[in-house]
Amino acid sequence: MIRTDNLRSAFTQEDVDKYVYDLLPERDPVVQEIEAYAAEHRVPIIGPAVARLLTLLVQVSGARRIFEMGSAIGYSTIWLARAAGPKAQIFYTDGDPKNAQRAQGYFAKAAVAKRIKAQVGDALDLVKKASGKFDLIFIDVNKHQYPDALRAALPKLKRGGLLVTDNTLWSGKAARAPAPDDKDTRGVQEFNRLVYSSKDLFPVLIPLRDGVTVCRKL
Repeated sequence: MIRTDNLRSAFTQEDVDKYVYDLLPERDPVVQEIEAYAAEHRVPIIGPAVARLLTLLVQVSGARRIFEMGSAIGYSTIWLARAAGPKAQIFYTDGDPKNAQRAQGYFAKAAVAKRIKAQVGDALDLVKKASGKFDLIFIDVNKHQYPDALRAALPKLKRGGLLVTDNTLWSGKAARAPAPDDKDTRGVQEFNRLVYSSKDLFPVLIPLRDGVTVCRKL
């Protein structure tokens, strides 16, 4: 495992962080290829520790219709598609056409392309326009957008569905007073406040890697 800066936790002791990653089984060649590309080109990905959590959440919830808000080069998309099975419908979204093109190449290599609908554009607009409701929505957009992403996603999530959000400790900055111009930290903090004060959600913030918040819609 190539533990780049974006895979390390900024608030967990280095030896503990290394221990968690050293426990993980080796990934298949396609996933390893994406990890290597992300490390070389400094592309943020959730990494295998968080990806295994996503896999478990999909498996135990039985989620089949999944919307990803911010998918980059498709790393998390592949884990979701594999976990949800051949009858799944996974919506990939990203604002960069080059990311989408690369991701679709990986989907083909991983033999999950038929399960994935790739869309290029603003994830908040795309989730609002999507038909029907979803079993699971994964938020990983720009951090200043998190409160608006929550407002866009919640009406599209079915009752009993899961809302999973990455980077909710934001390198530990979520626990500290942000600089006046730090819109990203303020966005993460407001998101956390909103989910924990919501009567429609039951949230748990897990301090894994950069923080993952899992909410069940009541």
